Amino acid sequence: MLHIVRQFIRLLGICIRAPGGKAQVALFAIIVALELGSVYVGVRLVQWTGAFYAAIQKIDGPETVRQIGVFAIIVALNSVRGLTADYLRKKLEIAWRGALTDHAIDLWTTNKAYWHLAQSSTDRIDNPDQRIADDCRIFINRILGEALDLISRIVGLASYLAILWSLSNFPLSLGFIGIDLQIPRYMIWAAFIYVALSTAITHFLGQPLKRLLSEQQRREANFRFSMARWRTAFDEVALANGEAAEKATLRARFDDIADNWLKLMRRELALGAFTFPFKHTVLRIPLFVALPGYIAGHVAFGGLMQLSMAFSNVVTDLSWFIFSYRDLSELVATSSRLDRFMQAAQAEAAHDRAGFRRSKSGDALRLKNVFLRTPDGKPLLSLRELTIGPGETVCLRGASGIGKTILTKSLAGLWRHGSGDVAFPAGGWMFLPQKAYMPEGGPFAGAAYPYPVASFDRHAIAEVLGAVGLSRLVGEGPEPGAQGDGTDSLSGGELQRLAIARLLLHRPDWAVLDEATSALDDAAETELLSLVRERLKNTTLILITHRLPEKLAAARLINLDNDTEKLVATA
Repeated sequence: MLHIVRQFIRLLGICIRAPGGKAQVALFAIIVALELGSVYVGVRLVQWTGAFYAAIQKIDGPETVRQIGVFAIIVALNSVRGLTADYLRKKLEIAWRGALTDHAIDLWTTNKAYWHLAQSSTDRIDNPDQRIADDCRIFINRILGEALDLISRIVGLASYLAILWSLSNFPLSLGFIGIDLQIPRYMIWAAFIYVALSTAITHFLGQPLKRLLSEQQRREANFRFSMARWRTAFDEVALANGEAAEKATLRARFDDIADNWLKLMRRELALGAFTFPFKHTVLRIPLFVALPGYIAGHVAFGGLMQLSMAFSNVVTDLSWFIFSYRDLSELVATSSRLDRFMQAAQAEAAHDRAGFRRSKSGDALRLKNVFLRTPDGKPLLSLRELTIGPGETVCLRGASGIGKTILTKSLAGLWRHGSGDVAFPAGGWMFLPQKAYMPEGGPFAGAAYPYPVASFDRHAIAEVLGAVGLSRLVGEGPEPGAQGDGTDSLSGGELQRLAIARLLLHRPDWAVLDEATSALDDAAETELLSLVRERLKNTTLILITHRLPEKLAAARLINLDNDTEKLVATA
C-alpha cells in the first residue's frame, strides 16, 4: 500500500513542480471548495426531506408547495456549483496531463533514453508510446476524480454522521434467550458494520482486477502497434502478397485481447454479483433499518424519511471504496506502469554511456585500440589506430555483420559495449543511416529535420531538393491537419536522396554516411557523393559501406575486415 502512495506522490509532484504548478494547486483548492458545496447541499436536502414529508403527513398544502419551491432553488444552485466545478476540473486535468506528458517525453528523449530502453534486455519497457499517450491521461483523470470524490466523501461523512447521531437517539431492543439487549444509537453501528462487511467482500472479489486491467492495456497497445507497423510497410506487404500473414498477426493480437477480456469479464461478473445489488439496495436498506424505530413510535413519518436519508448518505460515503473499486484498480495499474516507465527512463537518461573513453581533440578524429562487442560480450570490430583529418573523404569498408553500423552508433555516443580511446574534434556532426527517417510535414520538413522549416530559407531548401533530383517534390506538402510524414509515395532511393539534401542544407563539419546511398545505382551514387564533395569541401565525409563507390575522388579506404588502409586513385 505504501509503495502505491509513493507512486502517487511522485507522479503528482511532477505536476505540482511544473511551470504554473502553484496556480494549479490554487485551482485545485477552488475545485475542492466547490465539491464540498455538495456536502452542504446534501445536508440541506436531509433537512428539506424532514420538512417536506412532515408537511405531507399533516396534509399542509401551502407548506408542501413552499418546500417544492425550496427544492427547486436547491437544485438550481447545486447545478451551477456542479457545472462550475466540472469545468474547472477539466481545465486542471488538461494542465496536469500536459505537465506529466511533457515530463515523460523529456525523460524519454534525454540522453537518448528512448533508444537505450528499446535495446535493453533487462529493463525493457513495452509500448512506451502507450505509457505517454494513454497512461498520463488515465492517471490524471482517475486521480483527480477519485481524490475530489474522496475529500467530499470524508467531509460529507462527518456532516451526515452528526445528523444521524442527533436523529438516532433511541435504542434498538432485542430479546435473546431471555436476555433483553439494548443497543443505543444502533443505526450508527449498523452503518459501519454493513459497510465494513461489504468492503471486505468487494476487495476479496475484485483483487485480481489490477493485474487484468494492466494486462488489457498492454495487449491493446500491442494490437495498435501491429496495425501501425503494417501501415508503414504497405508497399512491402503488397509486393510480397503478405496480407494473409498480416491478417494472421492481427488476428493473433486480437485473440490475445479477447482472451484477457474474457478473464476480465469473469472477474467483473463476480465482483458485480455483489456490488450491483449493493448499489441498488443501499437506498432501501436505510429505510428497513430505521423501521424498528418508527414502529416503536420513536420517530414520526417525516423523521423516518429524514433518518433514512441521513443513514443512506452515511452508507454511501462509507462505501466510496466499493463504488470506486474498478476505477481505483485501473488507477493503481496505470500509476504502476507510468511510474515504472518514469523510473526506467530517468535511470537511462542519467546512465553513463561511455563504452570507451571519450575526449576532445583539436581538429581530427582519433581512434585508438577501439574494440566493439555485442551486449553479451561477443567481439565484433576492432581498430588499432585511425586518424581522420578535416575535409577528408574516408571509406570504411567491411563485410556484412562485422559491426559497421555499430561503429556508427558508437561514434554517435549510443553504443556502450566496447572499449578504447576516441578523441573527437570540434564542430557539428551529422549521421545518415541506411534507412532515412522522415518526419511529419512533407519534403521541406524532411530536408530541414531536426530543425523547423522556418530555420532555413525556403528557396535554399527547394534548391537542394532540385540538386539531388527531387524537383518534383518542390511545392509539395501535407494538407493542413493531415497525418503522416508526407513522403509515403517515395521509394527507398528517393528517401536517401532526401537525406542527402538534408546533408547539403545543414552543411555539418563532420558527416558519417552508413550505407546512406545503398538504394541508389552506381551512377546515381557517384553523382550524389560527388555533389556532396563539391559543395561541402570542408566537411569530413566518413562513408561506411560494404562496397566501394565507383569513381570516388581522393578517398582513403580502410578495410575493416583486416584493419588495412590504402588510397583510392583520383577519378
